[in-house]
Amino acid sequence: MSAKKKLRALAVVLPQFHPFPENDLWWGKGFTEWTNVTKARPSFKGHYQPHLPADLGFYDMRLLQTLIDQANLAEEHNISGFCFYHYWFNGKRLLETPINKILTSQKPNFPFMLAWANENWSRRWDGQDKEVLIEQKYNAEDHAAHAKYLCENEFKDDRYIKIDGKPFFLFYNAHIIPDLKETIQIWRNEVKKHGFKDIYLGGIKTSSNYIPDAEELGFDVVIEWQPDWKNLEIVPNLWDRIKNKFSLGKTYRKIDFKEVTKRMKAKKCPPNKHFHCVVPGWDNSARRKNNAFIMTDATPELYGDWLKDTCVKAEVYSDEENFLFINAWNEWAEGNHLEPDRKWKRAFLEKTKDILSIYK
Repeated sequence: MSAKKKLRALAVVLPQFHPFPENDLWWGKGFTEWTNVTKARPSFKGHYQPHLPADLGFYDMRLLQTLIDQANLAEEHNISGFCFYHYWFNGKRLLETPINKILTSQKPNFPFMLAWANENWSRRWDGQDKEVLIEQKYNAEDHAAHAKYLCENEFKDDRYIKIDGKPFFLFYNAHIIPDLKETIQIWRNEVKKHGFKDIYLGGIKTSSNYIPDAEELGFDVVIEWQPDWKNLEIVPNLWDRIKNKFSLGKTYRKIDFKEVTKRMKAKKCPPNKHFHCVVPGWDNSARRKNNAFIMTDATPELYGDWLKDTCVKAEVYSDEENFLFINAWNEWAEGNHLEPDRKWKRAFLEKTKDILSIYK
């Protein structure tokens, strides 16, 4: 009889639930993610909006108690750690307050890691794609400075997730980084300079056709991210095409969550080293006035079946290479959250707990 498979689920955390100067400037005084969440309204009959929080309320991530409450709730439901989005723009960090608080207070005692959300910030949430608020630029010196900063701060923290002593770190938009192979080598060299054996570097595949040559580039693993947009392409019907062309009313694309889970369960596992990912739902109409993507009728049962299937398929490469990702813990404005809401309460979390308990 083979040994029981052990898996660790990491939930992805968005830290944009506190005001900070740049958002005040760009979006108005006091803006946080809750600003979009509370303004959301249904776009069609039966459309579940707005998504409003239950147990944790409209929290502020500047408060240590919020971070402790989030970690306690995750741990209680068999989630093994958080993967925080990390924002670095040539030495300038944004949304850094929660992680700074975790580092300085040494609380909560809960494992965490970072995913570099390397993309321009623009007004695209309002449909204005071309107005860049802060640009993501790339060069060798900045990559070295970025790695150095992390080694001296987050990576050296005992709670930071490591694999064989190597800090686990993700590039979100790996496919848009110029000179990616050379960039990865810069990161490895810098981390070794700071006394680590190496870095355990993952490239996120936000679409099935991205980073096909991950091992050749030097990644340790790819993350089969969700939503997988390439496999969820929707051909708009005639009326939607007319509305889009002439800007007639609110536009959106929608797909039934049952169809999403069916497509994803049928997807073949890639041949390279990979960790899987699932989403509990998706509906970014709170952020986007037009061209929102909506997964309709997401239920705890459908999500649970998908998570169960993913756990069965998940490969364990070593005692420490046994992760899967849940995207996300708290993407409230994308209708994509494990945190309890007023409709489902803790149902998604309870499904998560039940299924992961088999793989503890």
